[in-house]
Amino acid sequence: MTMTEQPVEPVGEDATCCGRHDDRGPGPGAEAPETPRERVNRRWNEVLQETRVTQTGVQILFGFLLSVAFTPLFRELETFDRVVYVVTVVLGAAATGSLIAPVSLHRLLSGQRMKDEIVEAACRLMRCGMVLLALTIGCTLLLILRVVVPGVLAEALAAGVMLWFGLCWYALPLYLRRRAARRSRAGWCAAHPGRETGEAP
Repeated sequence: MTMTEQPVEPVGEDATCCGRHDDRGPGPGAEAPETPRERVNRRWNEVLQETRVTQTGVQILFGFLLSVAFTPLFRELETFDRVVYVVTVVLGAAATGSLIAPVSLHRLLSGQRMKDEIVEAACRLMRCGMVLLALTIGCTLLLILRVVVPGVLAEALAAGVMLWFGLCWYALPLYLRRRAARRSRAGWCAAHPGRETGEAP
């Protein structure tokens, strides 16, 4: 093909089926197509931004937990409260390790052409770190409330907060994902009538 020759553009339905074949670009609300390299770079940048947010929270919380053991009130804690404290500190340390691990992964594997693997591993570590962070917050809240609130009200309040975390951090994203999947499936079926029943196109 010479410099003056132009490829023949498809005509009809295939020419406008998606933004890739439309010279005007993607329509309103549609995302521009990405190359695999652009996609992995975008995902890595998103992981970095999420890591910055969670690292700040877990580091402040972990620093607070470490200082509790050196306060005079700590010596007056009951055995159960001490056990809760130890579990909380261990969870906080584990959460810190999981949420900082993507930085270590990137530094040790930088230049090895393994960005896809780094991003996938970082995403898994972030999910694990979020679970550990939620548990750390719940145990910290339980430890504080047992000192302030008498009776089983402390356990009830801590359980309520953990339920709220579960709804906000996990149930809501899963609900939105399923709703988007149903909407996408409905749009595909509307664009391809008869396909969902097994009829020939």
